[in-house]
Amino acid sequence: MDTDKDKDAERGGWRCGTCDVPLEPRKTLFRYLGHSVTHEVPCCPRCGRVFIPQELAEGKMEEVEMQLEDK
Repeated sequence: MDTDKDKDAERGGWRCGTCDVPLEPRKTLFRYLGHSVTHEVPCCPRCGRVFIPQELAEGKMEEVEMQLEDK
């Protein structure tokens, strides 16, 4: 019998390491050097922990960080 974890893994979904529930996409506010930006990221619906995918951290977030630090 398939478990919820098996179904999430097949869909490529992530689960919260604390709550063990599937993460859901949510708009999240990020603040850095006095600036704010929102972006949709996987988030735990129970505890609110946010998962930042590597592509986002090394891509868009790094780009914005460099732009803000150059000002």
